[in-house]
Amino acid sequence: MIKEVLYNKKDRALLKKELKAETFKRITCSFYRYTEISDVQSFRDRLYRDLSKINVFGRVYVAAEGVNAQISCPDHQWGAFRKKLNSYEYLNNTPVKRAVKDGQSFYKLTVKIKDEIVAYDVEAAEYDMDNVGRHLNASKFNQKLEQNNVVAVDMRNYYESEVGRFENALIPDVDTSRELLPEVKKMLKGHEEDEILLYCTGGIRCEKASAHLIQLGYKNVFQLNGGIVEYAHDVKEKNIPSKFIGKNFVFDDRLGERISDDIIAQCHLCNEPSDNHINCNNDACHILFIICEKCNDNLDGCCSADCQTIYHLPLEEQKKIRKKFAKKFKNNFRPSV
Repeated sequence: MIKEVLYNKKDRALLKKELKAETFKRITCSFYRYTEISDVQSFRDRLYRDLSKINVFGRVYVAAEGVNAQISCPDHQWGAFRKKLNSYEYLNNTPVKRAVKDGQSFYKLTVKIKDEIVAYDVEAAEYDMDNVGRHLNASKFNQKLEQNNVVAVDMRNYYESEVGRFENALIPDVDTSRELLPEVKKMLKGHEEDEILLYCTGGIRCEKASAHLIQLGYKNVFQLNGGIVEYAHDVKEKNIPSKFIGKNFVFDDRLGERISDDIIAQCHLCNEPSDNHINCNNDACHILFIICEKCNDNLDGCCSADCQTIYHLPLEEQKKIRKKFAKKFKNNFRPSV
């Protein structure tokens, strides 16, 4: 009997070639739900089978506490995908947020089991998902931002808020989700009686963070419903002024969705205005950084002259360097935000 393979084993280059050759459009979207899943492995395997059948790509995390997904669905399979999603006990009537900008976002399907769908590393007793911050639509969120005694908090990592954010929001200077809550708690000291407005990309990080803050005694906690993605749709469809400036960073091959024309970041190499994130073309480095068109042309998409030199070596030489000297090329481009 042939054992079922429930993960993608194809070469990345081949997968990207197949994606480029597709003759149909794809819809990029995201969804999440906090819900108790009894048999995580079984549910994970079922998700992989079902999504694979309709050629869905993307990244899905499954944990005992719920599901978090960012995916790309063929446009002709959109109805089948929505029907399948609603067939799951755990995901019936789950809101699905379409991306602000479609495009080639993912080239394969990955479904992973995680300890948490948002890696805050907090104990179960430190939050109650039945008691979360009140959700605000774009219009209500804008109104709150204009009030006194209101503190807006960006619940994302520094490289996300670097290219786009709500003006005057508190910006945690952190690299990972695990660092986020401790830093936010420090920043909110003295604001226990103020109204706290949380926002993130799609809402999932605010959901859990708001539950944790309420558990700590913060009485007036709000969150942007559907995150920046839903906010951008509402701004466009309902002609609401956007108080979000710049780009919305996304964790896929697009790396960003433009929300406003403002460019609030700088090239990490020459400090010229730019909000174009790329990964260094030297795979021994592959660091995420911001680069302008001029530096991108001069350095062939690399973060330094050293990385550019390696990038132009024969592939076998590059592989040797990746194996032996990877840590050497992890340059640090942390900006101040």
